[in-house]
Amino acid sequence: MVTHPAKGLHGQAVEELGRRIIRGDYPPGSVVDPVKFETELGVSKTVVREALRVLASKGLLESRQKRGTTIRPRADWNLLDSDLLRWQGSSAPSDGFLEDLAEVRAMVEPAGARFAAARRTASDLDAMRQALEAMAAAGTDADAMVEADLAFHRALLDAAHNELLSRMEVVIEAGLRIRDRIVHGARHFSDSIPVHQELLDAVEAGDPDAAVAAVESLLAQASDDLAAVRARDDRDEVAHHTLPEEAP
Repeated sequence: MVTHPAKGLHGQAVEELGRRIIRGDYPPGSVVDPVKFETELGVSKTVVREALRVLASKGLLESRQKRGTTIRPRADWNLLDSDLLRWQGSSAPSDGFLEDLAEVRAMVEPAGARFAAARRTASDLDAMRQALEAMAAAGTDADAMVEADLAFHRALLDAAHNELLSRMEVVIEAGLRIRDRIVHGARHFSDSIPVHQELLDAVEAGDPDAAVAAVESLLAQASDDLAAVRARDDRDEVAHHTLPEEAP
């Protein structure tokens, strides 16, 4: 799946308009005005036209004679597109979106770990070790920890040596990046290095059952950390909006 990083006016226009659509600024069925976009973004007609073409290829838009360009129903969106996944998680992701990602991870990663334990090569193990070492070296650097965690799980899927399974990296990465951004950014998380080490040891030992168990422990820990952060945020939100009682 091709991503369109925000480089140049074209990339920036794709990013901005894509985020707006995902955010719900323009409801399904609404007509978009390219001229308005040109003015708001300060870009040319060509830039907007190309940006809309890219968004149409992702299932977000459709153009018809006499109707113009409209937002397509969410059911038509290419939800596994890496850009769409990233845009959905770039703001405040909904509980439903986080639950969907967690469920997909629970289906994909245990299978990936099982195959990795049976098929891993020396280079696969080296990639997982390097990622784990980077996690340990990251310390309190949340960004470094996130990137190292992503590298570890990417190496795990690659170790399964299944091209289609490896393509699920886009979903795993989206789920991990969102979870890690919330949890590590809040500085409230369990030490996941030991269970990552258990997973690496199981894969290296060629033990599929142990690898699956380690992944399931990792997913449970990730879910618990995320729930703890969100519960704390909810408490803070309630406390912020609770006015002190007036003295009699």
